[in-house]
Amino acid sequence: MSVGRPARWTSRHLDLLAETGATTAPVIDVPALPRILPDHDLWDPWPIQDEDGSTSVINGQELWMALSAPALGHPEERHDQARIRLLGKNGDTWTDLGNAFADGASPGSREWSGSAIRRPDGTVSVYYTATGRRGEARLTYRQSVIEARPALIADGGRILLRPDAEHRQVLRSDGSMYLRADESDGAPGRIRAFRDPGWFRDPADGRDHLLVAASTAWEDGFTGAIALAEQQAGAWSLLPPLLVAEGVNHELERPHVVVHDSWYYLFFCTQRHTFHPADRAPTGLYGFAARSLTGPYEPLNGSGLVLRNPSQEPDQAYAWLVLPDLHVVGFANYRSHQGVDLRSAGAAQARAGFGGAVAPTLRLTLDGTTTSVGLP
Repeated sequence: MSVGRPARWTSRHLDLLAETGATTAPVIDVPALPRILPDHDLWDPWPIQDEDGSTSVINGQELWMALSAPALGHPEERHDQARIRLLGKNGDTWTDLGNAFADGASPGSREWSGSAIRRPDGTVSVYYTATGRRGEARLTYRQSVIEARPALIADGGRILLRPDAEHRQVLRSDGSMYLRADESDGAPGRIRAFRDPGWFRDPADGRDHLLVAASTAWEDGFTGAIALAEQQAGAWSLLPPLLVAEGVNHELERPHVVVHDSWYYLFFCTQRHTFHPADRAPTGLYGFAARSLTGPYEPLNGSGLVLRNPSQEPDQAYAWLVLPDLHVVGFANYRSHQGVDLRSAGAAQARAGFGGAVAPTLRLTLDGTTTSVGLP
């Protein structure tokens, strides 16, 4: 273990934060965005990757996944119905390929974000978050990391995952290094975390890892952390965290690592209302860099900020993911409405301001610990 682990994201770093063109996304024209599924919201997109990290292509289409739910009621309620959707992408054209898994296949009551890797034997390892328990009458917030490894079928224009694959729990928070994510009550943004598994193969030694959004104890609450797990002999074991945000933020979501020019870039996203105090910093993509997977890490751009929503549209996008080619994908979230926080607005008002579609792709430039963002 490196002497630098875990890295700590502190108020001292946030004091260096400034809104600049290099770290600010352009304003999105949300109504102009195409809806892949007219009657469903889509969010948290991620590619199915080959083992070298590249986006997997079959029959001329890139393979992607995203969370989906019927576009009904308050957008915040979508998390209670979330299913993983399989998607195809050819240039700017998206194709809906249906739910990734059969009804009732997941051990949870809903499916939350993860990552997916296409294996040489024709299967796809889908690592995702099972939330709650299958068949529960009252939704709970128990979170665990599941692997399903279905065969990928491409036949006569059809692309699907075989529905008979086993869904196997591979990781849960241990209650020691990481708080147990097993709450009976709560809501997104106000619960402990053990979710969003991001797969990573370290080019230094070829070992496979999972990065997980986790929680550790902090004073009278909990703090966001990025957990690391390593696979050995087919089993996953938890390691100490790569990053903790004591007193700064309690939710470091969608953690992932990209290696570029011999630097390891650790990225995650978080929302303005999960900072301590709320709105201490903007909703954005944040990151740290190191010369090895285990650190020591230092914050990018001094503060950790890599990409933020513009101040006039503070919630326009979220759930960014940096691909190995440094393109950045995310989804369109809420348009600004005269200072109203649409998360707590009435269902009709919130629905009218919600994107629920894949956001325009951005491009990241990396130069050591300095970054800038722009259009592709």
